[in-house]
Amino acid sequence: MKRISPRMRFRMMNPFLQFFKFIILSIKIMVIVAGGHGGTRKVN
Repeated sequence: MKRISPRMRFRMMNPFLQFFKFIILSIKIMVIVAGGHGGTRKVN
């Protein structure tokens, strides 16, 4: 099994970085949904 380096462990355990990543991900998703469907409603 591969050992986790202290820097990687810090990155995983850091709540601020997790929160930041979550925000960026949700913004990306919102942009994709809004841009792809032209709004909140899905049109087939």
